[in-house]
Amino acid sequence: MASMEEDFPRGGPAKKAYESKAVKTPVEIDSLFEPQEPAAKKKRAERKKAKKQISIDGGLKLNTVTNVDILHLRNLKVGTLMLGCVKEVSDVEFVLGLPNGLRGFLPISSICEAYSKTLSEKLDSGSYVEDDSPSHLFIPGQLVRCVVSSLDLSKEGFVSLKVSINPKDVNKELNSSSLRAGMTLGGCVESVEDHGFLIDIGISGTKAFLPKDKTNETKSSKQDLKVGQYVTSLVTEVKNEGRVARLSRNHAAVSQACAETKQGWTLFNLAPGLLVKACIQKVTCHGLIVTFLSSYTGMVDFMHIDPDKASTYSVGDEVKARVLYVEPSTRLVGLSLRSHLLPPRDDVLECVTSDRMGVVLKGCKMTAVHHHSGAIMELPDGDLAFIHKNQMKEPKEKFNPNRLLAQPEHTLRITEYSPIEQMHLATLRKHTIAATYFSYHDIKEGQLIECTVQNLEKYGMHVKISDHIKGLVPRTHLADVTLTNPEKKFKEGMKVKCRVLSVDPLKKKVILSRKKALIESTLPLFLSYLDARVGLISHGYIVSVKEFGCIVRFYGDVKGLVPKQELTASSTVNPRSLFYAGQVVKAKVLRCDAENEKLVLSFKAVTQEDVARIQTDTVAFEVGKKVEVNVLKKDLTGLQVSILPEEVPALLPIVHLSDHVTNWPLLWEGLQEGDKLSNTLCLSKSKQGIILTRKPLLVAALEAGDVVTSFSELQVGMIMLGWVKSILPYGVFIDFPHGLHGLAPKAAMTDKFITDTEGVFQIGQTVLAKVTNLDEEKQRFLVSLKVSDVSSAEEEGDTQARLIQGQRERMTAHDMITCRGDSDLMQKLSSVSLGDKLKMTVGQATEDGSVSLISDQFKNITVLASKYHITGVNTTPGCKVTAVVLHVDLLTPQVHVSLLPKLTAKKKTLEKGSQQSATIQHVDKDFAVILLGDTGHLTVVSTTTHLNETFRFETEKLTEGSILTVTITDLNSAELQGRPLVACQFVGSTTKQHRTTYENRGVKHRYNVGDLVTVKVKTVKPTNVVLALEKGITGNVHVSEIQESPEVGSFPALSLKVGTEVKGRVIGCREVRGHKFLPFSHPNFVFSLPELTLLPSKLNMDVDVHSIDREPKLDSYKPGDELICFVSKYRPDIKCLELTVSPNITGTVELLAMINRPRDANHPQKLFRSGQCVTAKVVGISSKKPARLFLSLTGPYKLEQGSITMGTIRKIIPQMGLALKLPFGSSGLASITDLSDTHAEKPLEQYKEGQVVRCCVVGEEDGKFHVSLRLSRIRSGKALPVKDADIGSVSELQEGQIVRGYVNNVGDKGIFVRLSRSVIGRVLFHQATNYFLNDPKTFTEHVTQNALLTAKVVHVDAERNHVDLSLLPEDTGESDILPESLGLPMRLRGKEKEEHDKTSAKRKRMISENDQEEAVKKKKPKKTENDSEKKKQKSELKQSKAENLDSGVEVYFREEETQKAKKKGKRKAEERGRLQVASAFSWDIDLNTLKPASVAENTYESSDDEQDNQSKPVKKSRREMEQERQEAERSLNRLEAELMDPSARPESSEAFERLLLSSPDSSLLWLQYMAFHLQATQIEQARTVAERALKTISFREEQEKLNVWVALLNLENMYGTEESLQKVFERAVLYCEPMLVHQQLADIYAKSNKIKEAESLYKKMVKRFRQEKAVWQSYGSFLLRQGQTDAANALLQRALQSLSNKDHVDLITKFARLEFQYGNRVRARAMFDKVLTSYPKRTDLWSVFIDLMVKHGSQKDIRDLFDQVIHLSVSVKKIKFFFKRYLDYEKKHGTPESIQAVKQKALEYVEAKGTEATS
Repeated sequence: MASMEEDFPRGGPAKKAYESKAVKTPVEIDSLFEPQEPAAKKKRAERKKAKKQISIDGGLKLNTVTNVDILHLRNLKVGTLMLGCVKEVSDVEFVLGLPNGLRGFLPISSICEAYSKTLSEKLDSGSYVEDDSPSHLFIPGQLVRCVVSSLDLSKEGFVSLKVSINPKDVNKELNSSSLRAGMTLGGCVESVEDHGFLIDIGISGTKAFLPKDKTNETKSSKQDLKVGQYVTSLVTEVKNEGRVARLSRNHAAVSQACAETKQGWTLFNLAPGLLVKACIQKVTCHGLIVTFLSSYTGMVDFMHIDPDKASTYSVGDEVKARVLYVEPSTRLVGLSLRSHLLPPRDDVLECVTSDRMGVVLKGCKMTAVHHHSGAIMELPDGDLAFIHKNQMKEPKEKFNPNRLLAQPEHTLRITEYSPIEQMHLATLRKHTIAATYFSYHDIKEGQLIECTVQNLEKYGMHVKISDHIKGLVPRTHLADVTLTNPEKKFKEGMKVKCRVLSVDPLKKKVILSRKKALIESTLPLFLSYLDARVGLISHGYIVSVKEFGCIVRFYGDVKGLVPKQELTASSTVNPRSLFYAGQVVKAKVLRCDAENEKLVLSFKAVTQEDVARIQTDTVAFEVGKKVEVNVLKKDLTGLQVSILPEEVPALLPIVHLSDHVTNWPLLWEGLQEGDKLSNTLCLSKSKQGIILTRKPLLVAALEAGDVVTSFSELQVGMIMLGWVKSILPYGVFIDFPHGLHGLAPKAAMTDKFITDTEGVFQIGQTVLAKVTNLDEEKQRFLVSLKVSDVSSAEEEGDTQARLIQGQRERMTAHDMITCRGDSDLMQKLSSVSLGDKLKMTVGQATEDGSVSLISDQFKNITVLASKYHITGVNTTPGCKVTAVVLHVDLLTPQVHVSLLPKLTAKKKTLEKGSQQSATIQHVDKDFAVILLGDTGHLTVVSTTTHLNETFRFETEKLTEGSILTVTITDLNSAELQGRPLVACQFVGSTTKQHRTTYENRGVKHRYNVGDLVTVKVKTVKPTNVVLALEKGITGNVHVSEIQESPEVGSFPALSLKVGTEVKGRVIGCREVRGHKFLPFSHPNFVFSLPELTLLPSKLNMDVDVHSIDREPKLDSYKPGDELICFVSKYRPDIKCLELTVSPNITGTVELLAMINRPRDANHPQKLFRSGQCVTAKVVGISSKKPARLFLSLTGPYKLEQGSITMGTIRKIIPQMGLALKLPFGSSGLASITDLSDTHAEKPLEQYKEGQVVRCCVVGEEDGKFHVSLRLSRIRSGKALPVKDADIGSVSELQEGQIVRGYVNNVGDKGIFVRLSRSVIGRVLFHQATNYFLNDPKTFTEHVTQNALLTAKVVHVDAERNHVDLSLLPEDTGESDILPESLGLPMRLRGKEKEEHDKTSAKRKRMISENDQEEAVKKKKPKKTENDSEKKKQKSELKQSKAENLDSGVEVYFREEETQKAKKKGKRKAEERGRLQVASAFSWDIDLNTLKPASVAENTYESSDDEQDNQSKPVKKSRREMEQERQEAERSLNRLEAELMDPSARPESSEAFERLLLSSPDSSLLWLQYMAFHLQATQIEQARTVAERALKTISFREEQEKLNVWVALLNLENMYGTEESLQKVFERAVLYCEPMLVHQQLADIYAKSNKIKEAESLYKKMVKRFRQEKAVWQSYGSFLLRQGQTDAANALLQRALQSLSNKDHVDLITKFARLEFQYGNRVRARAMFDKVLTSYPKRTDLWSVFIDLMVKHGSQKDIRDLFDQVIHLSVSVKKIKFFFKRYLDYEKKHGTPESIQAVKQKALEYVEAKGTEATS
């Protein structure tokens, strides 16, 4: 191993590939004109091969574990050693449970050679007995060590995993010399000796002996071992250099024996089942990475972590583990920490199988998802189950774990039990969950099963029942007679129906029969001896014909004897001449002894009458009896079923599947043979058999007993439920339960006149019939089907009940058809439903005017939009449209859609009980799809309002475009899948009137303005009243035209009653569009509707007509005007109340202007009722159309200082307070000190965004209001107690005053405390605590932002607006702000400090000269170290410059790093010069000319004696005064220079404007202007500046504009909302390069720690800009910075598929650099290795690789890399460059010997090149 690692230091053969390429000389072509095609082809092939070799995860060291995953079958290799558990034992093979739910098969030939030899000898000699069966060698649950012997594919495509426990295969890496005492080995008994057993341990030359003594006797088995029996033993002694070994079977010793390093275990002879001591190296979400046996690495996947200790594992913990498997090629070792595999457990597991196999469980929760392995599910009882990744999706679906995690509950099926993990395995695949036959236990004897023919053999035919269940049809059961050439009848893949004869789940054997007589038998089945009651007759088959009679077998083990005298009437007949084996016969039971399993039968006693009687008498028939049936066969008449459990045949006609005609074929198609149906009732019984029904109305009537049972109970006038039996020219016959049937003559069929009985009703249709005439003599009666006669029998809700029932049936049929349909067609159809919106492409038009639509989702499916549904839509072929699904026809299959814009529009809110004008969109015989007005809601209604409703003409039926008036009864009906449930307002003969449009609307009235009329109130609405005029004309009265001076709070419209006559006057008219005529004959048909008034003042004829119509115009209203308005409705979508002022003027009131209490915001719709009279003040007039008034209901119409108003919290700013949205389009800020009169800890926690609060306006600045939430401000009239006063300015403070405030921030100059919105005080560090601190950073750790502190005012400077505070306990009376637990020394004060200073001064003077010299000596090395470091830095700088100047090699990555380092250094140097903007605002661009804000304005000078200097005035000398004068003059000169310098930072808006006039295109100047406003927290002004910049900067200056857009994005990200940020982003994308804008926003998100938003944006970018390499690099850098290395690896694979081949190398190199910086360095090195293997002459990549390795790698790896580089087949100049770098590296980090070695290698290279040139 050591030599191997030296030869291949980085992952094996990679280095050898480099060396071989260095030695190999490329073949050059001398002549340029010779054909070079073969070479070109070879070069392309090599390049193609090289591309395939570029990989990410290859080339790692042996036994290196980088990630944790379970053992997958696809990754399994022959030779893998595994620990197995015996699950099933049989005579031919054994089933082993393997790690991670795998299952293997152990043939008896793979046990051991000794057993194979013994078994062959016994079989050859014929001495084989049952005791020699291999099933006695193993017991279920036994742990064995095995090796994968083969991985063959079966005919069905499944992998058959076969294993071997032959010790020669398992222990083949061991030899005699490697045996050590203490080893545990697996072996098989080779021979039985007198004193023990010889054990075959698979080591040639070694005899292993197991003594037969008491210590080796097991508790579970005291008998002697047999040849071939598997044993796990402990090596106790090794003799004669390993030729003899002594073993022990002591279970305690074997189970606790731990493998140790001294025993010589290596990765090549490591055996599964070993117990090792391991140390946890890494803890991941998928498992653990551990080290064991000192240097080996292994992994523990999540299935083998002890669940009781899963949360306690940490790096460095030592644990005991059991080796599960060893992979042969990579020597990957898997281990287990599960307690059932560790001591003191035995080597036999208790639980091997589970009784829950095949069980379907609902309500399971997904607790964890491992994307490369699977998921852990929690079952309802708390147990855990594992679902493999492949079982979490359908076979052709993509793996989407996020979709599964989002579902709260899942339905799964238990498929297997893994004994190694002691865990259930399950599946989420729908077809597996719905499978009828999942295991052999699901198959019952006597069942009819459809199978698939697999192959034919001499003994019979193999069939497949399901994926894992096979069966056998014996040759004698292929048909009723023996077939000589069965291959002509049965073909592979053919579907056949069989009857199950016997099932053995343990042996997994199913015997079936194809005999027609058995399959079609309707006689009772004898499944056990208890079923064979005396007198019963059943079908059986003869298995043997003897002289004394025939032996007949039924199902299972049931068989009986037919004595010779019971064969035929003649007793002298030879049985063999009449009967033969395999013959199907009918046998009657004469005697049955179930206990002794004896059965006597008879052939001759069977008669036809007995058969007919038995077929029907086995079930107790009763009309109306509910039974459960099993579907046997489908035909055109219906379903052939058998009544369970008696298996009595019956018929369920297709017309009795539903009350709805259109549901019959759907239900028939959905039901399949083998389905079980409940809720089925017996209807009638005849010679033909039993008739059943499932009609819901008929079932309900029979269960309620509300049916007539005989003719004598009939009475004239009685209404009964029946169904149409037949249709004749003179009428229709109606069937009723109990065998009654009546005739409905043609005249009594309908209320309408009909000439033909055909087409009125359909056979099988459910109807109501009224008895009209009785004929007692002939027992006949007549009925009437007229709706007018039977309408009283249907109640009001029956129509909706039938609708709901019909929709349920359709959903059931839909689910059955789509679930059974395994084709993509059914899956696609099941994914859409009514109302779904689809993106489609217009196809070709059809003859009837409809248009076909095309999409990738619906290939091979006809999607049609009828002529009605394409009206006004562009249907040019190829045009992209949005379609709304109206109906999905699974039988055709077709999807009917609509392209009308009103269906694709956004849905509006519905109100329960409201009336809507609905439009028919799609119609079939029973149901219609309607659109509710203009709301966008679709729902379903019945096409008829009565069971018997008929239509004489086609025009009477509902058609597309017809109008219905409906009332909404349920907004969200669960029965209609969340769609509204409505009631249609038409019955009987009035149907036509309400289904068509109103005919009277088109009548043109002749009324003039000013006419007095007498009208009748027709309809009263909250805001208007509909009036009936003469000749059917309707008029309208607005609510404002009803009462002269309505009282506030009243409802004027409700004062009018429907039907009363009133006088009115016409004041105008409204134009209404009519629909009476066809559009092509009367386009734009418009008529007028009179508008009236009922006001007495306007009814006077003396009043001028023109003055009546002269209403105030919208422009005449001014802010502050008070109006009388009427409430229209509240709109929750925009949170405003709509009001109506007059017929032509409306207004809106925002939420904050209509409430006076915060709690009213929870239910604003309850504050006002529609039609209520209110007073409002005008706030403004809308400039947008439609024009309307902005109103206020709270009184104020504008905000002023002192105004009390409501506000909505828009944003919570931790440093400042609350940003509020105020009424009338204003915004405000509530400081953190203005939230309450009593400051509290964490004041912002009680508030949340969107909360409504009450506040008081206290000031205004630049259009933004300052508000206060203090109760003393809001209730200023009351003298409320105020604990923490509102400090308006510094002058209000006095020295010695105790105040409270919140920590604003902790800076270098002290702690800054916010006392009010305008006052901030400073606490010097020595006045903050009594403890002495060397590092002020301690304050930042213990004094949090917004912490509430009590302070004492120690100094007030009103002129400079400065306040100094003290937090010392003696000043405030509070405890110290720093805890005692820090153990800090106390600060000395007063006399103690003076004494300490004197003592320290004396100590300094007492230091001797010798001590001083020693101190100097100690300081000198530090100086030399610093000097050496500086020299190193200078040498590195010189070296880097020399490297950059050396040769022509492109080292662009290194140059990029250097530039970044320079920029980073500049940025650090300029950070002091950044603008001091709140929240650390940055533009992410260079602001070179920006200068810092004045330090004197923001900070204080800190010194211990500052207060003394300020409090004591000192007289200045002349010299000092002269110095001050000179300093003032110098400052004045500086100021003048700054004004002259254009690069100086302006300090006023005027200065900025002056500079912008000269440089309008300078983005830097605009950004400085924005920063100037942000420094004063003027956010809106900064936005305005940015907008001006975008308009001012020339369109040619794209980069300048981009800089402003980026700044604006930063501003919105920090101070705006997500909506405002998105709006700016969308605008920026339109005006700038989209990719650059996307990248800038992604960087902004990442820097502001908005990880989710950044990741979402990056995902969109890689879809939109998939051809851009920079996008992939940026996304990869982001993922690696977040630590998502696996995601970055997957992203690289996607990028390689999207980008062109020329970009692959650069992209992989870039990702490798990022991996070096942020990710896995081993993976990064592997990536470089793979790239350079394919492109060895890319010296620029080699140079980058060297730079990265020098920075991140070890010296050994760097030297190995240099050794590889200098052997490249490149030009001498480039090799010289690498030699120089190699030498420079050794001079810097190496030794003289290593430097000399490099020189020697260079010399050898030069000599070799010289030799080549000479030769």
